[in-house]
Amino acid sequence: MNKKKETAVVSGQRQLAEGIYDMWIKTDLAAAAKPGQFLMVYPRGAATLLPRPISICEVRRDENRLRIVYRVAGKGTAEFASYREGESISVMGTLGNGFPLEEAAGKRVFLMGGGIGIPPMLGLAQALAESGQAAPISVHAVLGYRDSVLFLKEEFERRTNVVVATEDGSVGTKGNIMDAVRENALTADVIYACGPMPMLRAVKQYASEADIPAYISLEERMACGVGACLGCVCKTKQVDAHSHVKNARVCTEGPVFLAEDVEI
Repeated sequence: MNKKKETAVVSGQRQLAEGIYDMWIKTDLAAAAKPGQFLMVYPRGAATLLPRPISICEVRRDENRLRIVYRVAGKGTAEFASYREGESISVMGTLGNGFPLEEAAGKRVFLMGGGIGIPPMLGLAQALAESGQAAPISVHAVLGYRDSVLFLKEEFERRTNVVVATEDGSVGTKGNIMDAVRENALTADVIYACGPMPMLRAVKQYASEADIPAYISLEERMACGVGACLGCVCKTKQVDAHSHVKNARVCTEGPVFLAEDVEI
């Protein structure tokens, strides 16, 4: 893991939906960033000492910029939402492992995102489109929203096929992403997913029943982001070489895991 802490610059920010913000950051970290990795973003306030883990949504290496899309959930993220273009922002990255792009070569792929787990799927869609795989890839983004506020949907549509589920039934399939898969009779050879735990459990069960690999990105609270504090462990099938128990650190061994290797 190639990581460093640096003072970066906000190159733009806008509000996408109620409580959801879209920020571009100019940083050297863009050079090595991979889909599925994340940043630790540090608030300035003395009352908010710990950094916040935020997934990387998109990368523009030629511009030396990273994009994060996040939900305001407390004092730290509320502070980030107040930042304006040109202001400094303290970040550490790039952290964690990413989605294995090579698994998609020549296959039918689901990119499954729910809620604030949708943004990292956009970066993955971009990476798959640019991967230059010799074998063609067929991709469907299956996105789950609460209601008709479909943030990032149009950007996905510029990159791949999109199917939507909404909890209230206002757009697309009424229900969750698995309901959308069934309603649209979609099939895949490999799954990449990020979202709330109930969604990931449903994805894991579906993948197991269909006998296809699913790579899931786990969302956990983190204090350090570099594996030192053991505050973000998850249960695994195998004994971890670091802790010598059946645990893995989401910030280092993850956040992306093969679904069958973790207990969720």
